[in-house]
Formats: sequence, structure tokens, C-alpha cells
Amino acid sequence: QVQLVESGGGLVQAGGSLRLSCAASGSIFSINFMGWYRQAPGKQRELVAGITGTGSTNYAGSVKGRFTISRNNAKNTLYLQMNSLKPEDTAVYYCNYGLKYWGQGTQVTVSS
Repeated sequence: QVQLVESGGGLVQAGGSLRLSCAASGSIFSINFMGWYRQAPGKQRELVAGITGTGSTNYAGSVKGRFTISRNNAKNTLYLQMNSLKPEDTAVYYCNYGLKYWGQGTQVTVSS
């Protein structure tokens, strides 16, 4: 079993920054994929950024150049640094481990 707890969401003005964290506990293996997904009202959940155990990353086109995903395997923590935020980034952001486990989500709201 794996437990994921996100933090760092909030309300920010357009152009601002936020840093999300996801603390993982349980049967964690650093080789596994971790990622950040988001779901806006009325829309499907989408991958924002992912990172493999070796550090390879991939990003949604809409966030490339603005968001940075990273992980600290020693602390079992995943991060998402979000810069130059836009109102369209408003969503609930979810942490994922191994394409199987999900956190409860953290709300990010960007005002124009």
C-alpha cells in the first residue's frame, strides 16, 4: 500500500508561482514513475508532468517551460514548481505513484 499526501495549493494571481509537494509513504520504490495530474471542473483528469525513477521527465505542452517536476527519493517526496501561472491552470492537482495510487488532491486557483 502507498499513501500520498499533497500540499502547497492555494490562491494566486496570474503570473505568480506555487510549489506543490507530495509526501509518499508505504511500499515506495524509487524506480517507479511519479506524476502530477490535474482536473478542472467539467474536464477530464490530465497528466501535467511525470518523472521516472532515473529522472527522465515529460510535460504537457501547456505547461512546458513554466512548470518543473522533481523528486527527492531519500525523502519520498515529489514536487511541482509552477511559475507564470495562468487562470487556465486552475484545477485540483493530484499526485500519482506508479500509475496506480492517488493522493486526495490540492486545489490551485489562479485569478486573473
